[in-house]
Amino acid sequence: MKILEPITVGGVTFKNRIMFPPLSTGYEAKDGSISAQSRAFYTRLARGGVGYIVLGDVAPVRTFTRIPKLFDDSQIESFRLLADSVHAYGAKLGLQIFHPEYDCDAINALFASGEIDQVRTRLHHDMEFFVNEVSEAALMQVIERICECAVRAQKAGADAIQVHGDRLVGVLCSTKMNQRTDKFGGSLENRTRFALLLVRALKKSVPDMILDYKFPVVTPARGKGGIDEADAPAFAKWLQDAGVDMLHVAQANHTGNMADTIPPMGVQPYCFFVDIAGAVKQAVSIPVSTAGRIIDPVMAENVLQSGKADMVGLGRPLLADPDWANKTAAGKADDIRRCISCNKGCTDNIQNRAFIACVLNAENGYEDTRLITPAITPKNVVVIGGGPAGLEAARVAAIKGHSVTLFEKETELGGQLNIAGVPPRKKETYRAVENLVHAVSTQGVTLRLHEAATSGSVLALTPDAVIVAVGASSFTPAIPGVDGPNVCDAWKVLAGEQEVHGRVAVVGGGLVGCETAEYLAAQGCKVSVVEMRNQIANGVGSTVLPTLLENYRTYGVEQYTGHKVPSIAMGELICEDKDNNVVKIPCDYVVMAIGARPVTFDTAALSDKGIEIVKIGDCREVADISHAIKTGYDAANAL
Repeated sequence: MKILEPITVGGVTFKNRIMFPPLSTGYEAKDGSISAQSRAFYTRLARGGVGYIVLGDVAPVRTFTRIPKLFDDSQIESFRLLADSVHAYGAKLGLQIFHPEYDCDAINALFASGEIDQVRTRLHHDMEFFVNEVSEAALMQVIERICECAVRAQKAGADAIQVHGDRLVGVLCSTKMNQRTDKFGGSLENRTRFALLLVRALKKSVPDMILDYKFPVVTPARGKGGIDEADAPAFAKWLQDAGVDMLHVAQANHTGNMADTIPPMGVQPYCFFVDIAGAVKQAVSIPVSTAGRIIDPVMAENVLQSGKADMVGLGRPLLADPDWANKTAAGKADDIRRCISCNKGCTDNIQNRAFIACVLNAENGYEDTRLITPAITPKNVVVIGGGPAGLEAARVAAIKGHSVTLFEKETELGGQLNIAGVPPRKKETYRAVENLVHAVSTQGVTLRLHEAATSGSVLALTPDAVIVAVGASSFTPAIPGVDGPNVCDAWKVLAGEQEVHGRVAVVGGGLVGCETAEYLAAQGCKVSVVEMRNQIANGVGSTVLPTLLENYRTYGVEQYTGHKVPSIAMGELICEDKDNNVVKIPCDYVVMAIGARPVTFDTAALSDKGIEIVKIGDCREVADISHAIKTGYDAANAL
């Protein structure tokens, strides 16, 4: 396979064409040094077979945000430890150096003095105007600081410098954001002048290092901070002439929504940026990498075989399964835990200032502490429930060497994931079910489908431990009229057990309610969403929300926030607004999506026998897939 072939860039040979592209992780220490957590994360990727790892967002200056920083010689050692660690597995390390699109010194001074309101005000101003206000002298200082950072990176043992062509550099290149009238604004030559000056300066400062360039492209539909698509080939050729050894072609951002660059499922097609990368590649003779919804080895191989890229960036897929490369090389691509592009643990975490993670991979961020270790004494383990929590527990327990039997009362595995994939754009959720079912099947778990576990059937297996993963059930409060023939349950609607049509009022504006409303609207229903809180969509990811709301506008979904529901009548939903005014919403059906509560399983008979029992997933605490996977992993790994 071409993705497993070596490639030489700038005189350095990469062992394969699999790249972990630059992502913000939040794993770094407060001072920007590479923490043990960060080093463990990247080392795990290297151990998994990745050929090229790019450490994203390395600042050459002090910033108050939690990102890697390399502005002082004292920080070199932590980066050296990282380089040595990934080199031990044959991976090459690149540092993506960037400068924010704001006045770092001014904002740092405000932050240090505790003037947080002024920090927010200045940031808001700078994000819009700094590129047009920053002096030529200050821009030259930025170049100097980036070059100093690159020298430190070289001393630390990094193999490559990647210029962050977004952020300040990209904003200067932008026709949408750069309004300057001096030599750094106006024409294409002027707008790209800073980027080319930076590249030439880096080439002089670190001539022996690979010079990579993140090449953000503004498309007609998306992005602001980067080069326009029509100008991309010319600019790429100029970068090559200036000394760039490789281009990483990707979607430009600066729109306020990271879904542009890291699109969730159903928003962009697979491999959505490959054609643009191909157009850039035609203009240059240096290698080109690209990223964007490249999920599995077949997709990656097709990208390379098309000749439109020489290396593939796999961000989210490698979060889901850091052994992606090794499994591919071993001919076990079917064993890869494939990303579902949900953006819940990765992109949403970044925007919420939490460290990056994957809802499918409990080990993200805990690579040094969450390790599946062989059991000292193999046990007979029973898992009750075949949703994500139960499946993950069964998988981990089997890997540890335990004998595992899993009961599932339904005819299929997956639990709530089987209805989570029904709403618009959500079908990739089913891939999580496929991943887990494949894993337990290949690990030799005994599956007892369409069989509700009882104390007797469990005891008959003489288990040493029982993991209870019976999930949750939808909750309907005792509202007058809730038992009427016009009232349905959101879970049953999504499962196809109940049908509605015409005018529909969805009570509950959380994740399930909002997605059910979108689903019904797409089916042609006239939908209203009623939520007691002042806003809907609690639990809907930040990168998903804009698309959902746009669909609401398209379908004419009405929103009633701050409304309580005291009763339900035939033909209408009776509400009270925040001022206690009665509001009547005409509707043919009411769909309840208030929430869920844990399902119970009587374990008394098991406890009487001294059997170890642990509850996981929603029957322990109603939460989300991330909670299900983590509690399942931890419970099984503790056996």
